[in-house]
Amino acid sequence: MAMDTPPRWDRRMQQRLARGEAAALGEFYDRFAALVHSLAHRVLDDDDAADQVTREVFGYIWENPDSYDPKQGNMRSWVAKLTQRQAVHRLRQAETLAYAETGLGSAEELEQKVHRATVAARADYIVTSMPAPLRAALELAYFQRRDYRQTAADLGVTEDEARRRLRLGLQLLSSANTRPLEGSSPPGYGRTP
Repeated sequence: MAMDTPPRWDRRMQQRLARGEAAALGEFYDRFAALVHSLAHRVLDDDDAADQVTREVFGYIWENPDSYDPKQGNMRSWVAKLTQRQAVHRLRQAETLAYAETGLGSAEELEQKVHRATVAARADYIVTSMPAPLRAALELAYFQRRDYRQTAADLGVTEDEARRRLRLGLQLLSSANTRPLEGSSPPGYGRTP
């Protein structure tokens, strides 16, 4: 997982991208490509489609670096949000086309599948966007199956602090199924080249 980026790095990167520095895009890609691809794959469950979404997201960023607003969060969070939107958009298109071609399934089933993918993408987005201490605590507790005492020891914090981080992280994650995705796709998304 990419490390959290300091705000100064975000501002400089945005300026470099706005100037059209190809090296900046390469650096940006190196930092965030794994995040973009994994989020897209989580929604689409297809490597080729995830590759396409990755290209679309970085193409959008290259063409629209000024659409990043530091007041809305860090670049990592912005990139995750762009990816989530584009992947869900692509899933909706693919499922609608499959439904139209085969006639199998129903509009309700399509919406349920899109909703499940949206919730999964939102949960991934929340995890990737949360502060590093909360994310580290959740990763230890859920991916490495550590209890709060082991998590506290691994992180070098008190047990109370470990419980607090886990509680806050879980509260953020609980919103994944209850909050709708914000807005529609950014301008230019969904275009076929």
